[in-house]
Amino acid sequence: MKKLFLILLTIVTVFISYQNFRNKRNQKNTLEKNYHLVIYSPHPLSFIEPLINRFEIKEEVNVKIVSKGSLELLKLIKENKNSVDIMWGGSLSILSGGKNYFKKYISKNEEYILEKYRNIDGKITRFTAIPSILMINKNLIGNIKIEGFEDLLNPKLKGKIAMANPETSSSSFEHLINQLYAMGGNNNKGWDYIRKLIKNMNGEILNRSSDVYKGVVEGKYIIGCTFEEIGARYLENGAPIKIVYPKEGTAIIPDGVAIIKNSKNIEVAKKFIDFLTSKEIQEFISTDLNRRSIRKDVKNINLKSESNIKIISYNLDEVLKNKQNILNRYNKILLENR
Repeated sequence: MKKLFLILLTIVTVFISYQNFRNKRNQKNTLEKNYHLVIYSPHPLSFIEPLINRFEIKEEVNVKIVSKGSLELLKLIKENKNSVDIMWGGSLSILSGGKNYFKKYISKNEEYILEKYRNIDGKITRFTAIPSILMINKNLIGNIKIEGFEDLLNPKLKGKIAMANPETSSSSFEHLINQLYAMGGNNNKGWDYIRKLIKNMNGEILNRSSDVYKGVVEGKYIIGCTFEEIGARYLENGAPIKIVYPKEGTAIIPDGVAIIKNSKNIEVAKKFIDFLTSKEIQEFISTDLNRRSIRKDVKNINLKSESNIKIISYNLDEVLKNKQNILNRYNKILLENR
């Protein structure tokens, strides 16, 4: 009897284990088949992870993130080499270059978006508003006065200014446009400033936007041309840095999120965009992640008020039309100073 009992117990145990394995496998297969979402994003992983975790729990989905520079990701989308559902991140001027690859979708939260950040093209949902800033290492700056772009031409800063490649980094492309238009425009005056700045940078640019702010915090550079969120986060965590909004003017440009035309998970992709623009998530972004919300019912209480920043604007259509010419001219100046 004892032997028979042990045999029966073994059979029952094996059967239960098999059923558990089968159930888990079926659950996994169902999840991957119906809900798996692939997202391209240039956002820092420290910014992405808390949002993705919330979305996965809320919708019971699995999300895969592919992290590269925004222009690199757009190139992959255009080459259509991989299956992807969402492009999340990159400034409006960068994302606009990929409109032909995006599917039309208007978020259910669009009525709550500030007028200036509405999805007027029908394809790119605005996500947050991002000012360009100067990030300064307080331990290295000494008595050098930094209030704006003009101060970056100080010979004492030669070789100590960090900026990423505007051909691969949307934040650096926005900085280039910001510098150009704040210092005269896309004309001889504006380009004269860019030429002087590149000379003071020794004709050197970094590969990724993350190399800029990490380089400043680690003391490799005194100043970095970067974006507000990352500076605010380092400041909040006690890093020896300070943020300067250039006195000549700062462009506050929205970044965006869009569904890829050949997405295999359209309905889940729509849910993701609605999730990102919901009041709950926009409030979390503002209070915990140091980004400016684009909703009119969310206050950005932890960041400097726009009323205390000199804000400049530029014609987006003009920038898009001249984008490649601007990059070509910038690269030519870089080569001349190496």
